[in-house]
Amino acid sequence: MSTERAEDILTRLKSDDRAALKDLFQEHYPLVCQSIHRFIRDHATTEDLAQEVFLRFWEKRHSINVTSSLPAYLRRMAMNEALGHLRRNKRYEEDEFIPENETETGPSAEESFLHGELQERVAAAINTLPPKCRTVFQLSRFEELTYKEIADQMGISVKTVENQMGKALKILRERLRGYLHLFL
Repeated sequence: MSTERAEDILTRLKSDDRAALKDLFQEHYPLVCQSIHRFIRDHATTEDLAQEVFLRFWEKRHSINVTSSLPAYLRRMAMNEALGHLRRNKRYEEDEFIPENETETGPSAEESFLHGELQERVAAAINTLPPKCRTVFQLSRFEELTYKEIADQMGISVKTVENQMGKALKILRERLRGYLHLFL
């Protein structure tokens, strides 16, 4: 999808044009399903969650601010929807498979706390990256795009993507240096 086409769809969506939602759905439904299917292997659930993504997009159309690209934004929404689904359903799945006479052997309270703290620190460090650097990092690490795909999507060279990733990793190493022991 061209940048102009994406901007047109976003403008039409913000003007409450339901046909724009149909266009968005037709062009990006496979991408959203593919992103969700990486986490959810059930086809019917994947389709349900994909529809939820588009419904949420429609509901939040007036406040949505797409800073990178529309496909990247939708991939992120899809990933968040899939992870949210897994979190919501994890409790039920665990309850189903733990025999009543067995005790739960999960991480200790300290391990859970450290894991949560580490996640917060990593997220905070990522948020401090310069915007272009952060976008490249997120597309590479969270969306699992190749450098070529990132370059095409952002309209920059592969070399620029490489440089931005190097810069991002250097900054993150510096910011997370004090937490290295938590990774081990």
